[in-house]
Amino acid sequence: MVVREKILDLVISCFKRHGAKGMDTPAFELKETLTEKYGEDSGLMYDLKDQGGELLSLRYDLTVPFARYLAMNKVKKMKRYHVGKVWRRESPTIVQGRYREFCQCDFDIAGQFDPMIPDAECLKIMCEILSGLQLGDFLIKVNDRRIVDGMFAVCGVPESKFRAICSSIDKLDKMAWKDVRHEMVVKKGLAPEVADRIGDYVQCHGGVSLVEQMFQDPRLSQNKQALEGLGDLKLLFEYLTLFGIADKISFDLSLARGLDYYTGVIYEAVLLQTPTQAGEEPLNVGSVAAGGR
Repeated sequence: MVVREKILDLVISCFKRHGAKGMDTPAFELKETLTEKYGEDSGLMYDLKDQGGELLSLRYDLTVPFARYLAMNKVKKMKRYHVGKVWRRESPTIVQGRYREFCQCDFDIAGQFDPMIPDAECLKIMCEILSGLQLGDFLIKVNDRRIVDGMFAVCGVPESKFRAICSSIDKLDKMAWKDVRHEMVVKKGLAPEVADRIGDYVQCHGGVSLVEQMFQDPRLSQNKQALEGLGDLKLLFEYLTLFGIADKISFDLSLARGLDYYTGVIYEAVLLQTPTQAGEEPLNVGSVAAGGR
């Protein structure tokens, strides 16, 4: 608790410094509210027993309850933070600190704003917190859902398979490309040549110069959605440069984020290496923070 409180103090003071108000929501929601947006992951929810006709589930994250709150109260504009427990029925790996009940710290900006300014602010907050926690070197991978969908379209993925293929791509940080390709082709019925085309893209990562390069890409530049995404990323990098954090950000075409509710920019922070004591195995914890539009 001493460690946890120290971390939460730092995180919450950063959220407040950026003008967010605290809020809380119930630990459980109506099941139908939660199952709309989780794609393949809805099997990870803890369902509560039917209480007199109401099917309820424990919340899986803090984003969907926030969306429900905004909709029910007809709130048009809000900057809020929410720190609370969430529950996921996955196989926990204690080594990586992944438990079935864990605490999430959310920061969201709802409303209409000039393009990419809230997105840039969220990335700035991530950088401030990760630097403040002194976890060592980190990198934030950035992509855009429209680029992902555009890439699928130009590679020849049938639209009905977009989400399924998206959740395969999302595993690239944990699995090798050949295993992900196997899953797409064998388990999800994707044509091998389509998988190979995707493979050419998802192995690309870099800075703003890669964004420029993708504008010139003969296939991707034919797709309206992908062009919109690339345009937004280009603008985002301009703001990130002004914020002095562009060197911490990498445009990464393999980033997909499994959840269905993202519509634009997506990002995920990873620790580059953890300091190891003599004789210890280096620990790869994967994503430590993530989000998106």
